[in-house]
Amino acid sequence: MKKELHYTDSIYYELEQTARLMKILTLQLFDKLKLNITPDEYFALDTVSVNAGICQRDLAKLLLKDRANTGRILESLEQKGFITRFIDTKNNRLVKKMGITEKGYNELELINTKVRSHIENTRGKITAKEVQKVQEVLKKFRKNLEQMVETNI
Repeated sequence: MKKELHYTDSIYYELEQTARLMKILTLQLFDKLKLNITPDEYFALDTVSVNAGICQRDLAKLLLKDRANTGRILESLEQKGFITRFIDTKNNRLVKKMGITEKGYNELELINTKVRSHIENTRGKITAKEVQKVQEVLKKFRKNLEQMVETNI
């Protein structure tokens, strides 16, 4: 006979709790390091850096944020001089796209240098091989969820 598991015994609970703790740790780390950028701004800046010419809607989908929240993040990044936005066409429609500025690349590099060692310490006694395996499994899990979840961004 199979034992009925509680939610707290599930992978969903472990993922949710891990994600929440990582978010708290990231907020605390950015505060401790006195970075002049929020974690959400950092994630957006990093995403724009590897997706040059991305539009706000596509960025919102990648960040899993609504377009209004994404717009506020982008406005702040633009005011800080980290990104530039420009008008382009997509499917014969005018859309605002963005790219990262040299100042933005420099800020991203600075943040990555400061944050990397702290984040690496969160691994504890987990080997690099184990981390890679977890990443592979989580990516597979996320791809499956993406097919099931309706996002209206």
